[in-house]
Amino acid sequence: MAKRDYYEVLGVSKTASDDEIKKAYRKLAMKYHPDRNPDNADAEEKFKEASEAYEVLSDGEKRSMYDRMGHNAFEGGGGGGFGGFSAEDIFSQFGDIFGGAFGGGGRQQQRQRRGSDLRYVMELTLEEAVRGVKKTITFTAPAPCDVCDGKGSKNPNDVETCKTCHGTGQVRMQQGFFSVQQTCSTCRGQGKIIKNPCNSCHGSGVKDRQQTLEVTIPAGVDNGDRVRLSGKGEAVRDGQAGDLYVEVVVREHDIFQRDGADLYMDVPVSIADAALGKEIEIPTLEGRVSLKIPEGTQTGKLFRLRGKGVRPVRSSMVGDLLCRVVVETPVNLTSRQRELLKELQATLDGDEHSASSKKKSFFDRLFD
Repeated sequence: MAKRDYYEVLGVSKTASDDEIKKAYRKLAMKYHPDRNPDNADAEEKFKEASEAYEVLSDGEKRSMYDRMGHNAFEGGGGGGFGGFSAEDIFSQFGDIFGGAFGGGGRQQQRQRRGSDLRYVMELTLEEAVRGVKKTITFTAPAPCDVCDGKGSKNPNDVETCKTCHGTGQVRMQQGFFSVQQTCSTCRGQGKIIKNPCNSCHGSGVKDRQQTLEVTIPAGVDNGDRVRLSGKGEAVRDGQAGDLYVEVVVREHDIFQRDGADLYMDVPVSIADAALGKEIEIPTLEGRVSLKIPEGTQTGKLFRLRGKGVRPVRSSMVGDLLCRVVVETPVNLTSRQRELLKELQATLDGDEHSASSKKKSFFDRLFD
């Protein structure tokens, strides 16, 4: 079967830049790579085709030859199936583009093992979250074995390099054209074999242990904020421990509700105080302050106290305290109170000759 034009294979024009060619190949390689399409012969062929096209067009000299002579430029040159270049060349190019992903031509070195990150949920009061606090926490997590000091064996001579992977923890499996790296089944990716495992941790080098740590919570944290304790997560043998993330959950407050840097609160006011006006005392996180209620204040009126909110952990600006007035309706009235309210009601309603009686009510205006 005749080969397709290399530019057509990659979906680029003949004037495409090196960067455009590289991006086009990367897209196709990610789509049709065998690791992502197991047992898919069609994807395998398309991957081979794209790799062959990129091998030629990414090289200035080869591309120039191809532009002049087409596929004839590479016929009869021998090589490993692509006419003048080998399968190893393709994987070398592939590894260069993807930074060692999918094996990368055998040059990938063993990565240091790392333990999992752990999460601890810490509940705080609003005052603790706003001002910051130090807390002692206790949790259970995998830690280095105290018997073998995390080595997996008391005697260092009992630990030897895995002969299957030669200490890399990875083995290369060759399947025809493709070369795939897999975790070594002999040492399970450890790179080492323990002949006489520790009786306490059975060679794992770690044991679940109860740990106690002091955590400093910075001022201004809010729900969902996390404090990272580096290296305090899951421990692993011959590797780096993960991190411990302390996640903050702030309990609901009896008075204040927080919204970012601002605090909100309801201020109950009697009918008389709302109508006549009054200076009252209200609580803040820093102590009690005075709030002046003007004459004729209605329910829902918001008063803003500047700088009485919260300074968020990632900001230098302090929020405000917003006070929402709630006019309270009295209940369980005495006879005298009822009489006074009826007198007030009568004066507000007025008689038929008063100016107020001639004014339309809100509902009358609404109906109109």
